[in-house]
Amino acid sequence: MKTDRPVNLNLLVFSFPLAAILSITHRITGVILFVGLGFGLYALDLAMGSPDGFQQAAVLVAQPLPKLILLGLIFALTFHIFAGLKHMLMDFHLGDSVAAAHRGSIVVIILTLVTTAAIGVTLW
Repeated sequence: MKTDRPVNLNLLVFSFPLAAILSITHRITGVILFVGLGFGLYALDLAMGSPDGFQQAAVLVAQPLPKLILLGLIFALTFHIFAGLKHMLMDFHLGDSVAAAHRGSIVVIILTLVTTAAIGVTLW
């Protein structure tokens, strides 16, 4: 018996394609960047206020937790940029097949990790 009723998918068993996970993560990093903008603007305001404020900002960023937050924001920014470029290329129908989208997602992840590591080594 065939029915036209909708199927209830168990999302715990259902595996999303890598391109879908990348797309969802792209949106999440956008929200993280929006929230992290407050930390960045606070540090910028502190640093640009006076020479003493610059020293306070340098001390703030030299501590482990703010440095880790900064590295996380750098990761979110690089991922968001590379994923955004991938989505823009897909808007022009470059890499919009399933196989090409999977390969592009892997490239985005590798570029994000390499770029974040290079910036992290430079800043740490």
